[in-house]
Amino acid sequence: MAAIIRSMEQKDIEGVQAAAAGSWDATYEGIIPRDGQDRFLAAAYNSDMLVRRMDRSVMLVAEEEGRIAGFANFTPVNEGGTAELSAIYLLPEKQGTGTGTALLERGIGMLPGLEVLEVIVEKKNDIGLQFYSAKGFRIEEVFDEDFDGHLLQSVRMRKRLDGGQEKSGTR
Repeated sequence: MAAIIRSMEQKDIEGVQAAAAGSWDATYEGIIPRDGQDRFLAAAYNSDMLVRRMDRSVMLVAEEEGRIAGFANFTPVNEGGTAELSAIYLLPEKQGTGTGTALLERGIGMLPGLEVLEVIVEKKNDIGLQFYSAKGFRIEEVFDEDFDGHLLQSVRMRKRLDGGQEKSGTR
């Protein structure tokens, strides 16, 4: 059964929290210490923060049989035509099913004036890097980032939607 992609509602908060936790557990085990993951999830995905995200950005959920299978969060487009995909997380068993692609495509379609979409991915997140590369994102920059006292290498990727060419490489 294909997921229904729709705007997040307050009734989806617990499902989004569960999808974030399940995705982070599968993706960042061995990359980010568990206590750092837990603190991040508690801060970024508490109920108040999710309500703010719904009010200030594009928050989409993928629903299958009444259950949240994943979600995506896009910032509004700025004056330069750029937006950020700040989160796209799926339950581990839903990866590779087309649900992530459906979330990405619906979000892009909901951002009028979008010319460039950016995303930041942890360098050791092979699944994420492969997904974004397959969707036309190109590496713009690799940089060090302090994540709760743990040094990560982050990769900024960009996808041009205005017909221009994005150069692949690092700075």
